Amino acid sequence: MLEEMIKKLKNYRLPLLFAGLFFLGLYLFWSQSQPSQTSNLQELLEERTSKSSSSLPQESKKEASQTSSESATITVDVKGAVKRPGVYQLASQSRLHDALEKAGGLTDDADSRSVNLAQKLKDEDLIYVARQGEEGATLASNSANPASSAQGQAKVNLNTASQEELQTISGIGQKKAQDIIAYRESKGKFDSVEELKEVSGIGDKTLEKLRDYVTVD
Repeated sequence: MLEEMIKKLKNYRLPLLFAGLFFLGLYLFWSQSQPSQTSNLQELLEERTSKSSSSLPQESKKEASQTSSESATITVDVKGAVKRPGVYQLASQSRLHDALEKAGGLTDDADSRSVNLAQKLKDEDLIYVARQGEEGATLASNSANPASSAQGQAKVNLNTASQEELQTISGIGQKKAQDIIAYRESKGKFDSVEELKEVSGIGDKTLEKLRDYVTVD
């Protein structure tokens, strides 16, 4: 019985050997493919993470670009002897020439000799172009600091100024400008700046604030 089993094993030795080698090769192939699959999965995750994180700087750049675009413009107020007085938006590096072009250019009675067309502008600048005969014409002053701009700004003539010109003075709004013109039309020309106290709503304190900005000459 034992001899028969040994004979049978001898007959199946080669098939068993091949079968063993096949399963060994299959195991080795499977064990080698596992790290590759794990590596591929890891690479896929890293790629998705990289794409996700790279989109954040792009969004930040877009926001920064929008902020930069907003800060690349300035707003100025153009008044006086121009064809279209008003508030205009300009590029941040604009000159006075650009603002006057936006406002339609100078009127025929503008004092063009005092205009510095090359002057750089800043955000919130108030540009007042004087008419011929007005002394000390100003071209641009920062409306955010009217006290410091008084020295350079042309004094507004109470006897000839329009409502818009009167409103360029710090402290005079639409109502006060209308009251000054109404007083001038009913009483005649102002003889002195002090006569402003006769206008409704203007007292000693208001007069002192306006004195450096107005004239009757």
